[in-house]
Amino acid sequence: MATAKQVKARKPTGEKSRTGLKVETLKRAFEENLFYTQFRTAMAATPNDRYMALAYTLRDRLAHRWINTVEGALKEDVKLVSYLSAEFLLGPHLGNNLINLGIYDSARQAVEEAGFDLTELIDQEEEPGLGNGGLGRLAACYLDSLATLEIPAIGYGIRYEFGIFDQEIRSGWQVEITDKWLRFGNPWEIPRSEITFDVNFGGYTEDYYDSEGRARVRWYPHRDVKGVAYDTPILGYRVNTCNTLRLWKAEACESFDFQAFNLGNYYGAVDEKVYSENITKVLYPNDEPVAGKQLRLEQQYFFVSCSLQDLIRMHLLRGKSLDTFHEKNAVQLNDTHPSIAIAELMRLLVDEHEMDWEKAWEVTRNSFAYTNHTLLPEALEKWPLPLFRSVLPRHLEIIYEINRRFLNEVRVRYPGDGGVVSRLSLIDEGGEKYVRMANLACVGSHAINGVAALHTELLKQDVLRDFYELWPEKFSNKTNGVTPRRFMVLSNPRLSQLITDKIGDTWIKHLDELRKLEPFADDKDFLNKWQQVKLENKRVLAGIIKDRTGILVNPESLFDILVKRIHEYKRQHLNVLHIISLFNRIKENPSLEITPRTFIFGGKAAPGYFMAKLIIKLITSVGAVLNRDPDVADRLKVVFFPDFNVKNAQPIYPAADLSEQISMAGKEASGTGNMKFSMNGALTIGTLDGANVEIREEVGAENFFLFGLTAEEVQKVKSKGYNPQEYYNSNSELKKAIDLISSGYFSKGDGSLFKPLVDSLLHHDAYLALADYQSYLECQERVSQAYVDKEKWNRMSVLNVARMGKFSSDRSIREYCEDIWRVKPVSVDLHEYEF
Repeated sequence: MATAKQVKARKPTGEKSRTGLKVETLKRAFEENLFYTQFRTAMAATPNDRYMALAYTLRDRLAHRWINTVEGALKEDVKLVSYLSAEFLLGPHLGNNLINLGIYDSARQAVEEAGFDLTELIDQEEEPGLGNGGLGRLAACYLDSLATLEIPAIGYGIRYEFGIFDQEIRSGWQVEITDKWLRFGNPWEIPRSEITFDVNFGGYTEDYYDSEGRARVRWYPHRDVKGVAYDTPILGYRVNTCNTLRLWKAEACESFDFQAFNLGNYYGAVDEKVYSENITKVLYPNDEPVAGKQLRLEQQYFFVSCSLQDLIRMHLLRGKSLDTFHEKNAVQLNDTHPSIAIAELMRLLVDEHEMDWEKAWEVTRNSFAYTNHTLLPEALEKWPLPLFRSVLPRHLEIIYEINRRFLNEVRVRYPGDGGVVSRLSLIDEGGEKYVRMANLACVGSHAINGVAALHTELLKQDVLRDFYELWPEKFSNKTNGVTPRRFMVLSNPRLSQLITDKIGDTWIKHLDELRKLEPFADDKDFLNKWQQVKLENKRVLAGIIKDRTGILVNPESLFDILVKRIHEYKRQHLNVLHIISLFNRIKENPSLEITPRTFIFGGKAAPGYFMAKLIIKLITSVGAVLNRDPDVADRLKVVFFPDFNVKNAQPIYPAADLSEQISMAGKEASGTGNMKFSMNGALTIGTLDGANVEIREEVGAENFFLFGLTAEEVQKVKSKGYNPQEYYNSNSELKKAIDLISSGYFSKGDGSLFKPLVDSLLHHDAYLALADYQSYLECQERVSQAYVDKEKWNRMSVLNVARMGKFSSDRSIREYCEDIWRVKPVSVDLHEYEF
């Protein structure tokens, strides 16, 4: 770090300290931010001080790009994309922004000259607790691609004070720890205290007539909450476009009752503050109790109401009539969570802006598009009618009116068919009444899409079949994608450099150009370098595993990795049955020749999902036995990597040899982890589920390890009456594996510990793990044989990467732009601001 005398002696760089990109300018700005923003000298600075100083240095360089982008988006001829999502699983910002701005190496040199290490500063950043799984990560990838493709866009979501939870493993069990991701501050967000909107809940409605004699409805809410905007810049790769992620924080309209305080009611004085702030306190509160369900509904309505009020504000600011709202705004609903937006926009247009119903409905339907992300019926949100009425009485009236008009159309189309009317209705009237949010999203949107070819076909055939038959023109497929900037360039710099050395760096923005690697799949020198990159990445991960878990793993072994949310349909327990089967073979024949493997698991179980937590306990328990068994002799290792998130995923994907994508066919909508693994050179073992189907088509069947029943075969097996015990009794190896679990071998003699899981497999096995077991084991044998031939394996790895161009989120966003949103890129001219 420079002293005061050294600073005076510096030669001017000709650049402004807040915008310049040269090494010397970056170094000076870093030192100034450390001193003037963090109020620290180099000697006194903490690691967080140093990180914050560099983050502010980079944020300064985004400012004029951000401001120019916002000004360009407000031009009257621009159509704005708004992406509404309950989650944005962004990952840390610093490294990604350095990549996108093109100054990663310059920043590293500047930081080193100042006496610090860039990697340590990047590692200091907290994972933003704004998402949980694939839904949120997809939203983050799409924001990256929207900016990279220069599409004017804004992401809308919730500024959660606490993330879903940090995961620790104690005695083999998942323990949830509060995710205090904001405790050291967030240098990337800008509070917009002047951009606030009131959001109402509860109360009652009254009919009245306006000054022109038209029937109207007035809502008298019981409670109101204030939503405050917090903005985060989202920079595109090597472009001037810097879009906005706007997140809403809930605050009390009156946060302190002075009268109550003076009367000694100290807790009552802040009741309103506590109630209001609870809305944005935690990502995905447990919705088993009624209070949890109510909070989830309030969260969803809160953020869409703020977002739509904001969009209307900006539309009017451009001097436009609300009659043209849909012409200048494309609003994408990321799954069913934000689908209450349809009723809310109708309320805003009809009640607040006195638009006629028919015109408001035309504007609404042409504004929204709906992405469905699930084939699981329980994930298609339904709200109990009494709960919905108590929280949003006016919206229930609007939904009833939408439903009345819609079902009248249905009855004309399908005269006398009460079944289709019942299935299409926005209200589930079978027993306890519910509001069907997926149905509302379908009726109120002009476009509906699935997220993988198979998923979209299954939506048409099953989950949304009646809507498809009614409106086939609404449906399309938009296969998910991931951004190569974070998941290749940032996460895997060794591989990215090797690729760039061979084919140049334009692939980073045009991933199809990876096809140029195909001729090198037969180049032995290139294959050797490819293998060395993978080995180095595995050594890095092995070091992290040692630090996090204390387990020593062999980087030369096959790294067999399954990291994703823990759920029975994702079948982590099928992988465990394979591991136990290998263990049994070794115990029967300790001299058995076996391909050494390190099995790495990761993922979080929902706090209320007992069976998923028991699966984690099974994984860790099997690992505790195998990892110490002298007969195994380090040929098999089992690791559960705790707290899987974007930050922890970044060293995992580059180190994988084998990617486990083993969900039961017909259950995974798409998956994006499968894409990230393949982009980093892992080979896939998987079923024909989700995007696996398309990955196999692209990379070639010979470069994909396929096993298991197809979605059609799954339905046939279930329709004939699936009996898992038949598979258990007829397969001796499967029986030995399950019996070993039941015996208490992995639970210190406690045969009851895993009984719920064993009973579920033997008596229900809803996701056909036992039916696919033998096919899975045989496929794993093919994996072991292929890995022995390193040249063949490396060739397959190269071809996997070379053929992954389709799975860039840039391709996905181009398809949305062309087919659904009808928007075009808007180049941002960079204007320096003089002060």
